[in-house]
Amino acid sequence: MLTGPLPDYPFSGGGYDRLAERRRDERFLEALWSDQQSRVVVLRGRELAVEVGAPGLRMTSPEEAPAGQRMLLGAVEDVVHFLVVMDDDGEDAIGGEFRDLRTLASQLSLSESALAVHAVSLGGWHQRHPRCSVCGAVTAVAEAGASRRCPSCSTQHFPRTDPAVIMLVTDDADRCLLGHNSARAAGWYSTLAGFVEPGESPEQAVRREVREETGVGVGAVSYAGSQPWPFPSSLMLGYFAEATSTDILVDGDEVTDARWFTRSELARGVESAELVVPTSVSIAGALLTCWYGDALPGNRSG
Repeated sequence: MLTGPLPDYPFSGGGYDRLAERRRDERFLEALWSDQQSRVVVLRGRELAVEVGAPGLRMTSPEEAPAGQRMLLGAVEDVVHFLVVMDDDGEDAIGGEFRDLRTLASQLSLSESALAVHAVSLGGWHQRHPRCSVCGAVTAVAEAGASRRCPSCSTQHFPRTDPAVIMLVTDDADRCLLGHNSARAAGWYSTLAGFVEPGESPEQAVRREVREETGVGVGAVSYAGSQPWPFPSSLMLGYFAEATSTDILVDGDEVTDARWFTRSELARGVESAELVVPTSVSIAGALLTCWYGDALPGNRSG
């Protein structure tokens, strides 16, 4: 059974003080919003404001921030950071440019990466859930963005995170099992993955998903690491798994092909561009790198 440690990958570290105990303290929040030392991360749709021609987020002072919904992210080295989700009709008045988090992931510092994934996750949830799921009324931001409250029925709604398992399956010959997802271009092969269902443990989900998608049985399962994945709201739980069978029968729907690969077979496929596999942006790439022993040739960044 493979064990970690996994190589570094985005969003796996860099936590900071989220100031959860101050989210209802309006005087504290207003004082920090008036402090020009505070920094503001700006989100437009699903894209973050970044510096032009240089890696890094473009953070403004509160005074320079555009109009939009204001939320608290937390404190990094005693500097409080807010998020502003720009209004739909807002103007790009802050300068810089906007980019998707996927393209930024490998370019951000540890603290910026943590702020960015929090901002995209939180802002995206607010954008997708403007109404009460109980009565349908328009809800309002509450607790500095940590929830939404319905003015009609008083229901409080909290951001949702969907747990999903992602697993690197190996057999007795130390080959790895990779599948081709129907949503991907030809030649793309990756670790298997799927959402945890109600009443199911992650380990049970690993075994069920592998069986459903490829027909392969799984025995021992070991936890490897996790990655928040805000596209739109998943928490990826990474596992290594040992196969108890090797015959493949794909579901033909989500997974259209699956194969066992030796290290040399996978390396040749990637080097010849016949295969494309996950890069270091995702935990899938980290799982694969851990099994291979190094970053695959020709596929070292993402």
